[in-house]
Amino acid sequence: VHFVLSHLPNFNAISGVSLIAAIMSLSYCTIAWVASLEKGVQPDVDYGYKAKNTGEAFFNFFGGLGEVAFAYAGHNVVLEIQATIPSTPEKPSKGPMWKGVVVAYTVVALCYFPVALIGYYTFGNSVSDNILISLNKPTWLIVLANAFVVIHIIGSYQLYAIPVFDMVETYLVKKRRFKPTWYLRFVTRNLYV
Repeated sequence: VHFVLSHLPNFNAISGVSLIAAIMSLSYCTIAWVASLEKGVQPDVDYGYKAKNTGEAFFNFFGGLGEVAFAYAGHNVVLEIQATIPSTPEKPSKGPMWKGVVVAYTVVALCYFPVALIGYYTFGNSVSDNILISLNKPTWLIVLANAFVVIHIIGSYQLYAIPVFDMVETYLVKKRRFKPTWYLRFVTRNLYV
């Protein structure tokens, strides 16, 4: 799929891909927390501490909080997106970028924190790293959620790849004096993918 998508000319703009990936993320997160809530607290659920002392419990809590907060890997592409926003000393890209980051992480928090909290409420310490594995029923809903995950990953990969494609192709054309041909694009993108 990535080999094909990386060659589509309309994928040079990331807004459409980003929108689809975001919708998929919202969809599978909503399925995960709603299905967990519907399932209810499981019999013999264990909420006990795995830590041996208070300090370890403190660090485990904040480590888990960090894992949930950064479950969305979009923070890795922020600098590449910022590099594509026009910036001048009179109108720096910092303002619009900061607003975008705040909105993005608010949406991320609204997606992933309910999954983590409701998943822990439902399954306790026995929740799997992938909550969809813990849910296992109804099968059609779990299959649908996993399909959304796959579509999200395909879109996310394109979000990471497009700035790299642009950077490599620009470097080869401007610095190495390659001609901007279809086969340069074909070779560089296939090598990266």
